[in-house]
Amino acid sequence: MTRLAHIELDDSALPPPTPEIEQERRVAIFDLLEDNKFALPEKDDTPEGPYRLTLCIREQRLVFDLRTEADAPASEFHLSLSPFRQVVKDYFQICESYFDAVRRLPPSQIEAIDGARRGIHDEGARILLDRLDGKASIDLPTARRLFTLVCVLHFGG
Repeated sequence: MTRLAHIELDDSALPPPTPEIEQERRVAIFDLLEDNKFALPEKDDTPEGPYRLTLCIREQRLVFDLRTEADAPASEFHLSLSPFRQVVKDYFQICESYFDAVRRLPPSQIEAIDGARRGIHDEGARILLDRLDGKASIDLPTARRLFTLVCVLHFGG
């Protein structure tokens, strides 16, 4: 019961994603739905999961809108995007280098860039874990996949 059962990105106010960004989005959502850990803090009025998550950027804030499977409100919280800005920028820069390297560099150099890419991705996931502290309990793999969706939204925003 401590999981996300449905994920939707509300990117209606953003420019259309590139094919690469759309692919990242599809993979992250698929992976999240396959395996995630997501729980709201236990309070008397907190509905049980699994939850439906709508993620969007509204007024320069990352919005988590959580509902029950029956579509009843469960929780909504807003996170400042400021702590994510530099790591998202770094992540997109290293991804560009990685995709360029895949086309023209030997495997040893690709592995080094991929290691740096994973490190930056982990940093973003840790920031997300920290920002969600007290609002939701998630594990690192879930944070990594959610960070991918933050990047997808941030790219358009």
